[in-house]
Amino acid sequence: MEFGSVKHFLRGKTILVTGATGFLGKIFVEKILRVQPDVKKLYLLLRASNSCSATERMYNEIIGKDLFKVLRDKLGDDFDSFISEKVMAVAGDVSSKNLGIRDVNLRKAMLEEIDIVLHSAASTKFDERFDVAMCTNTMGALNVVNFAKNCIKVEILLHVSTGSFSSISKT
Repeated sequence: MEFGSVKHFLRGKTILVTGATGFLGKIFVEKILRVQPDVKKLYLLLRASNSCSATERMYNEIIGKDLFKVLRDKLGDDFDSFISEKVMAVAGDVSSKNLGIRDVNLRKAMLEEIDIVLHSAASTKFDERFDVAMCTNTMGALNVVNFAKNCIKVEILLHVSTGSFSSISKT
């Protein structure tokens, strides 16, 4: 891969991000939007009961943070419309089948559109109950893999963990 080709590779891609409210997830979302504004769309899977709650979490815990100041300053008055065009909060949960996405039409659209999956959702509490941590960290990864397998256009599944870094390519 030539230098700079990652930026080119991301042009026009649709990316699913799990764990976007986490430290690495937030940085990933901001960096993609700042250096590759021609990304087609970012779906952010957020633990929430409905789309309104997911959108509220997205603005409160991700987009509204100081991390986005550079992008906000760069885009000025166009920032909100840029975010609305490029980023979509999706209510769900990695510990559930189909990532807990209840809206069948949305799930179908995602399966048809997603090119890249970045999985960084995890429970990072060291004193978490074992069954909760197992459901999120182990079964969550399995659920993401199964979802990605059903994505028609998926090219890359990247799993990022506090304990490991790995990637799987579908080529």
